[in-house]
Amino acid sequence: MTLAQPETDPTWWRDAVIYQVYPRSFADGNGDGTGDLAGLRSRLPYLRDLGVDAIWVTPWYVSPLADGGYDVADYRAIDPAFGTLAEAEALVGEALALGIRTIIDIVPNHVSDQHAWFRAALAAGPGSPERERFWFHPGKGEHGDVIPTNWVSDFQGSTWTRTTNPDGTPGEWYLHLFAPQQPDLNWSHPDVRAEFEDVLRFWFDRGVAGIRIDSAALLVKDGDLPEVPEQPGPGEHPHVDRDEIHDVYRSWRAVADSYAGTRVLVGEVWLQDKARFAQYLRPDEMHTAFNFDFMARPWDAKQLRESVDVTLAAHGPVGAPATWVLSNHDVTRPVTRYGREDSSFAFTTKRFGTPTDLDLGRRRARAAALLTAALPGSLYVYQGDELGLPEVEDLPLDLLQDPMHFRSEGVDPGRDGCRVPLPWSGQAAPFGFSPAPDEARTDVAAAAADATSPATWLPQPADWAALTVEAQEADPASTLRLYREVLARRRAEPSLGDGPLTWVEQGDDVLAFARGDVLCVVNLGTDPVPLPAHTDVLLTSDPLEAGLLPRDTAAWLRI
Repeated sequence: MTLAQPETDPTWWRDAVIYQVYPRSFADGNGDGTGDLAGLRSRLPYLRDLGVDAIWVTPWYVSPLADGGYDVADYRAIDPAFGTLAEAEALVGEALALGIRTIIDIVPNHVSDQHAWFRAALAAGPGSPERERFWFHPGKGEHGDVIPTNWVSDFQGSTWTRTTNPDGTPGEWYLHLFAPQQPDLNWSHPDVRAEFEDVLRFWFDRGVAGIRIDSAALLVKDGDLPEVPEQPGPGEHPHVDRDEIHDVYRSWRAVADSYAGTRVLVGEVWLQDKARFAQYLRPDEMHTAFNFDFMARPWDAKQLRESVDVTLAAHGPVGAPATWVLSNHDVTRPVTRYGREDSSFAFTTKRFGTPTDLDLGRRRARAAALLTAALPGSLYVYQGDELGLPEVEDLPLDLLQDPMHFRSEGVDPGRDGCRVPLPWSGQAAPFGFSPAPDEARTDVAAAAADATSPATWLPQPADWAALTVEAQEADPASTLRLYREVLARRRAEPSLGDGPLTWVEQGDDVLAFARGDVLCVVNLGTDPVPLPAHTDVLLTSDPLEAGLLPRDTAAWLRI
């Protein structure tokens, strides 16, 4: 794999290493405890040294933060907590100068209830053109007090909220597949189609290299609002993976292709049906889509091999590369997940107090880093995974913000545990996440700081000193040093990245596959195993033991 110049490589996306930035928790430039664009810009050299090809920045738009920024009030403005539009434009240019492209998040299924369109719809009242951009509907029953459908939210609970008329009487209901503060848009309306095509142009004009599409399979709804069938067939679900949705992405692809260079469309597509999944990756639609199947599988050789086979088989007919990811801002971190008796992932099974062996989880997460980096296609790294950060599971309940926690009536711990601000340096919080007051804060800002608030918007564990970037840079055996080696070796090996894979049989508990003259071997069993024939050991996730590959360890070999 070779690194071409960002502006001249039309296929960069097929084998790119893309680093996910959750800006609120990456780096704080002004000392207010919240990550921002100034902090991100100051840490771009860190990302260059890590060896990434692109960053994906989760929503940085104006938002009330009812769902961590995925409730967007204005798609063309940066939230003041993060900075300004001028800073976002500067970030794109500065990153590109370091060989790093920028992918941004677009949230097309819904907007914030503070978005100008929704506020106008509420003010205009039933039957108005403003309401046709959303899914307003009368309730059922004599008094309209029965919800229009029994669709269940991904955040648990109802998908409908009733409005109040200006005279104080109960009004229509509106649809929200997520939180009530996130009303769904009506993608049958031409205004919606035109608005988002214009939003794409707005950001492509500012140099972004791609768009990550949130909840990409949910946009189109059946206008008759039927109930969800007990077992819906392909295209029969009333609000998931409707056939008409592909017209949307064909139009988006046309917009992307009208720009010089390759502007990629990356879909967040949660679908079990791999044939339906592949339809989103046809040559005139998205370039790639997230492969969540692999991420959700347990630490088991048979399960992971099956996921790789199914994934590659789905991508082959449409000629799209697979993507590999171990976590993101919604998912329990691998160090914690892989240390559990059930090491798979499902939103419905998240609970407080699940026992975890962090030493085991850390060992497996290091092996998984080598495994995913050797697979064909592109690789996503969620911020902090390169530091081996665990899920923070003891956050004070009064500081939790995730709507998944509240809508589960406190049963689900939510997603805040993987969103805790990163530790950069030092022996105590905020671990370099925020600069010292004399470095960044004005007297006014320092005086305005609430001394009773945590130093960072979510508190960092006191024992994270050993996990800081500073500490790990000084430790040759650290997870950060391992990730840097992995990404440097991946870039240096011509056979890694995009291309074919050949399985090599090594027993039921061992995954082994060849990528040209590089062999990746992962021991998922309980006992050390001999290495296959090789001429050189390129890299191991943990040291060999008497020449054997220990349990929960991966190696890259020259063959």
